[in-house]
This record gives sequence, structure tokens and C-alpha cells, in this order.
Amino acid sequence: MSNLKIGLASVTFRNKTVEEVVDIAKRAGISYIEWGADVHVKSIEDAKKALKLCTDSDIKISSYGSYYRVGSNKKDEWRQICAIAREMSASSVRVWLGTKNSEETDKNEYENLLNDAKTMCDIAREYNLNISAECHDNTFNNNTYAFLKFKEDLQRDNFTTYFQSRYQKKEYDLDRIEKNFDFIENVHVSYRDLFKEQLFAKKDKRYIDMVIGKLREKGFDGIVMIEFTFFSDEKCLMRDVKKLKKL
Repeated sequence: MSNLKIGLASVTFRNKTVEEVVDIAKRAGISYIEWGADVHVKSIEDAKKALKLCTDSDIKISSYGSYYRVGSNKKDEWRQICAIAREMSASSVRVWLGTKNSEETDKNEYENLLNDAKTMCDIAREYNLNISAECHDNTFNNNTYAFLKFKEDLQRDNFTTYFQSRYQKKEYDLDRIEKNFDFIENVHVSYRDLFKEQLFAKKDKRYIDMVIGKLREKGFDGIVMIEFTFFSDEKCLMRDVKKLKKL
């Protein structure tokens, strides 16, 4: 049995209450929760409630999934997000790095992303928080080298990235882990039947093993977080957790 740190993104169960999400995580043996800002935690009061429920169930709050778009330049909104994250004792805030792929981002748009990110990092530091960019298409953080360029130009040590598999691009995934490893905060894994991106699919039993194996080889100490399970079903979540715990 591994000692892999396993977490749950609350957006996996958008149709559940905060109490129900905590109960599901506890029964699944999950040690961390990333609370989403879209449904479960929208205010300081929500944050206090989530923290108490998690503390009572011996679950830690890893991060706050804010859905803030870098480049929005909404300083007051960002400061409120940081206050909510701190209230929950989260260590980081997950954000989206702009609205376009890196290849489609022009010079002015890139400078806007950088300037806003610098301001965000400086504010986040006041709250003792890291900022972690979602690893996703339709953002500047859509590939390995785009993130490395942004990180280099940003010059802020509290800006990191998530890692999220591209599923059918195994060599890409392994290479991205290798090259971005020093800056990977947490990992999102998911089971998306709609697009046949089935991380736990039987057709390739060794794929998740390869991804986790690479992270272990590099000494990864972050959280592997389940973000979406088949049909948002509790039984499917239990199966996914069981799979991860065997790796």
C-alpha cells in the first residue's frame, strides 16, 4: 500500500452540499479537499464552515479552486479570494492563466498576463499563499514550455503549476513532469467518459501507473487530486481511490 497523498476536488460533486462532500471524502479515505469557488465556498462564512467540517473529520484543505482568470486585473476580487483561502487554512489558490492558448496570445496580452500575475503574487504573499495555474488548454499554461517561459519572466517564487494529464499523449505527459517538476504543486486526475479520456480505463492499465511512477521517481510530495469521476458517482469515486492507493 502506498503513502500517496490523495485529495478530492469538490467540483467532482457540484450537486452535493459541503457536508455531503466531506462525508464522501471521509468514507473514501481521502485526506485532502480542494474547495471550489463556483458552488461550495463563495464567502468567508462558507470558508469557516468548510474548515470546521474538515477539521472535525480529520481532513485537510489543500487549496482553493478560485476560477479567477489571470489578466482580469480585478485586484479587489483577488484580495477577497485570498482572504477566503486563508480563512480555510488553504496553502494555495488555483487559477486559470488567461483565456487563450499560448500560441494565440499576442505580446500585449502576454504583458497583461504577466503584470496581473505579479500583482496577484505580491498580494498572495501577504496571505502566505501560493498561486497555482490550472494545467489546461485554452489558457497560456497549455504546454510545457509556455509555463517555463511565463515562470521565468514572472520572477515570483509563489507561482506554481498543477499537472494534468493529456491522456493519450503519454510521452508528452512524462516529459512535462520531467521539465516542469520543480514547479508542480498538485496533480489533477479525472475520468471523463464523454471524451473517452478515461484515466482508469481497462484498455491501458499501465497508463496511470506510468504517470504516478514518474512522479514518484522525481520525489513528488504534493497531492494527487481526483477531479471528476464517472457520472459523479460515489461508488466510482471509491473505485478510483482504491486504484490510486494501489500505486
